[in-house]
Amino acid sequence: MLFDFFPSATLNWYLARTFAVRILAVLAMLVLVLLMLDLLGETGEILAVPGNGEPDLLRYAGLRVPQIIARFLPYSVLLATIITLAALNQNSEVVAMKAAGLSAHQILAPLILTATVIAAVSFTFNERVVTRATAHLTAWQAVDYAAIEVTPGLRTNVYFNDGNDVLMAERLSGTGAATVLDQVTFYERDGNGMIARQIHAQRATYAAPGWRLEGARSFNVATAQGNILAGTPVVAEGVTLGQIGLRSVDADAEPLRELSASIDALESAGRRTNELEAKWWHKISGPLATVLMPLLGGVAGFGLARSGQLLARAVIGMSLGFAYFVVDNAALAMASFGGYPPLLAAWAPFFLFLMVGETVLVRTEE
Repeated sequence: MLFDFFPSATLNWYLARTFAVRILAVLAMLVLVLLMLDLLGETGEILAVPGNGEPDLLRYAGLRVPQIIARFLPYSVLLATIITLAALNQNSEVVAMKAAGLSAHQILAPLILTATVIAAVSFTFNERVVTRATAHLTAWQAVDYAAIEVTPGLRTNVYFNDGNDVLMAERLSGTGAATVLDQVTFYERDGNGMIARQIHAQRATYAAPGWRLEGARSFNVATAQGNILAGTPVVAEGVTLGQIGLRSVDADAEPLRELSASIDALESAGRRTNELEAKWWHKISGPLATVLMPLLGGVAGFGLARSGQLLARAVIGMSLGFAYFVVDNAALAMASFGGYPPLLAAWAPFFLFLMVGETVLVRTEE
């Protein structure tokens, strides 16, 4: 029986259901509180834009909720573990289960299984929902919550070097030869790096090579005169589609497959990708943090409630859980400047605290 982690289907269902309900309750509470606090800080900026109103506030809330869920789901699992096990201990249910011959691991097994299912759902949710919400919200915030049409591949406030000259655009959309730049400004600079001429256009498309401007106006700095350029002039012939692809990558806004392509493109250009690689691995290891939480918070559910140590055990469990998040964030920060290899930075905290949680549980209960 000691090696049978699920000896009773009825007990397993009872524990899993209780645990899942507590997770949802804690997560709902955290999302509501944190969303209200976030709206208090952003409502003024959103409504300051002419034309924005209640629908825009709801739009912002709809984009922020997936981010909050993704960030605080592991915390919810940790708090739900402590609440569930502490309540079971207070009601002597843990004592009854141990008197029936169940070990601490057998009591925690339904909780860990539930957390594993939640981890799988979290991974899918992050890939399908959170990345899109993050990309949309980032693009909207880049224009200070003004009206913007969010399209796939949209980026804002981009610039590219063409030798000594600079090509800038407020928005970039599309991919490959279908890439379109909106509100374009091209700066021609002299040998001293000073701006000699400025060209502004409403739109630019790829001309292979260069970028064909539409509705272009020119301003000569030396003469302080401006004029409308006839036709569709081509500028920045040195700015290629490959250079367009080498952008500042937001790992949180890209799913695994897209992020892999971005990393490959940056590597081929000789760019450092340690930070992005660590975040790529963390997209897998991050959701698995929910599996650790029942083990780290499990110490709260054992020991006699009458001994007066229940609160101390709950604090220990909570401390172990929060210590994991501190170490996890520190490892990612170390990877960003090359202190840790990306694979180690993403997975070392998980396996470290897996051993710590198992050691604490065995030393205190088994």
